Parts: sequence; C-alpha cells; structure tokens
Amino acid sequence: MPIYEYKAVRVGCSYCSSGFDALQKMSDPALQACPKCGTQICRVFSRFAACSAETTDEASALEGKLRDYEEKGMWSHAAELADKSALNERAMDNYKKAGYNF
Repeated sequence: MPIYEYKAVRVGCSYCSSGFDALQKMSDPALQACPKCGTQICRVFSRFAACSAETTDEASALEGKLRDYEEKGMWSHAAELADKSALNERAMDNYKKAGYNF
C-alpha cells in the first residue's frame, strides 16, 4: 500500500498544518478532512516520490508529451495526463489554465 502525504488547505491543527502521511490502498479515495481536527486537507506531491522519480525512457516520453500539450495550449489534455501520472500540482495548474474552477 502506498503512503500519501496530506496538508491542511487553510489553517489547521499542528498535525495537519505541517503535513502528515497516510497509508492507504490505491483504490481508497483521497482524504478530505484532517482526522484530528476536521480541517479541509489536500494530497500533496510526495518529496519521496520526487526523489525516487524514474529517469527511464517512459518518464522522458511522459514529460515530452506533457510539455508538447502545454506548449500547444492543450491544457485539458495536459491536465488529464498529469492527473493520471500522479503529478497533482501540475495537473491542478493545467486544469486551472483550461478554465476549470476547483
């Protein structure tokens, strides 16, 4: 089971303001509220995932495709691809550029 990182969207308790980890199944939905105080939380890009990112041909191809979509202004396509690849921050940026309000 993967470990996901979460952080408070606004001011929360000491547990969620600085961020916390949650062990979840991949099929489990993302947590929406801090288990300690109930503040709204969001999943953040894991520093561990960033450190262990692949540098394979597949990862290079993904980056190339994303960059291509972004250069052509195909924000929805880029957002969906980033979302499927667990690049949450990049996905959110592209969704916003595509006109989606979250």
